[in-house]
Amino acid sequence: MNLKSFTYPEEEKLKSKKLIKKVFEEGKTIKSFPILIRYTEHEENRHKVGVSVPKRNFKNAVDRNQIKRQLREAYRLNQHELTDFGSKFAVMITYIGKKKVASVKIHETLKSLLKELT
Repeated sequence: MNLKSFTYPEEEKLKSKKLIKKVFEEGKTIKSFPILIRYTEHEENRHKVGVSVPKRNFKNAVDRNQIKRQLREAYRLNQHELTDFGSKFAVMITYIGKKKVASVKIHETLKSLLKELT
């Protein structure tokens, strides 16, 4: 794999309110503790991926931001699991745990969920 395949460019970030609403209303769900993935197919030429950590589980913004960085990094390193597939997805990755876990656990869980998605 070349170095470009390990990037998470602006075009791949899920920011459209319409698309986020579609993912939550019409999308399918898969989960493996501590990660929940909601996804739906869309017509654009790239995958769109967003991450979230509920404020209900982590009151401090520092903790939420740290987990979001871990989720984005795990996606960035394992996105080839998703890009090898023909369809394009809008994906929302949500951290559902109530305590922080090691990055290794997040990487393993996200990798298995992305394989399951395809």
